[in-house]
Amino acid sequence: MKLYYFIVNKLSGSGRALKIWYRIKNLLQENQIDFDVFITERPHHATELVKEIIQKKDVKAIIAVGGDGTVHEIINGLVGSKIPLGIIPAGSGNDFCRGMGIPLQYERALERVLKGEQKIIDVGNINNKFFATIVGIGFDGQVAQQTNQSQNKKILNLAGMGSISYIINVLKVLFYYKPTNIDLEIDQKLAKHQNVWLIAIANSPFYAGGMMICPNAKNDDQLFDICIVKEISRWQLLRIFPSVFKGKHVTHPSVTILKAKQLKIMSNTPMTAHGDGEIIGETPFKIMISPSTLFVL
Repeated sequence: MKLYYFIVNKLSGSGRALKIWYRIKNLLQENQIDFDVFITERPHHATELVKEIIQKKDVKAIIAVGGDGTVHEIINGLVGSKIPLGIIPAGSGNDFCRGMGIPLQYERALERVLKGEQKIIDVGNINNKFFATIVGIGFDGQVAQQTNQSQNKKILNLAGMGSISYIINVLKVLFYYKPTNIDLEIDQKLAKHQNVWLIAIANSPFYAGGMMICPNAKNDDQLFDICIVKEISRWQLLRIFPSVFKGKHVTHPSVTILKAKQLKIMSNTPMTAHGDGEIIGETPFKIMISPSTLFVL
């Protein structure tokens, strides 16, 4: 007998994931579907749980009940296994689900999981940590760090407006962040860039609750889309910021879009990075695509 193993991040969506799980549990029991469930207790616990689960012989799929951070933790235990990943979105952003076309309503997301159709996708690797959606470096990483630490994220999550927290913290960080100079090696070609605000390395179009930082990014083309924003004043950056929601920023002269399989980033002052909204660390970074690596329901 094969089981669906659910991993529930009780903190996702400021507790919304746990509420959704109880509804999912009722649906599974009503339909006599075999499952087991684990509730995460601490950061990185989901990765540990996945490493235990994949050793079992009765695993049909591992299902994340949470947001992009939960997916991030799970894939860091799951990559290398052929066990498929399902997602019941319950976080503040749910950008991985947006990029995959997974419904944001839990009932429809569960229907998709139970259908069993699989897609194999690429994942990214930054300093030996995997990510599913986007790595943001510089201004972007600083905003993610501020957002993860802020009280307003918890409050807005409870109101179902988690992405508003990101916007608030963009405005906060904008007033103190200083752009920096970087050495960027893309597919073994080195270039210097001055006054860089951010670099986004995308395996999916969306981050921060629906912003299309790299609107043409695909998770099955074995390439990253890379967005570099540089040599722009903070006031100009503020002006073009709303256009990111529709991917229209890419035509601005201070925005460069590239494609690559791997890159290295070094900077003259430390730049913070997030992967899937989770803080990774500071420069230098080595980032590469891992093609056709993850099976997703």
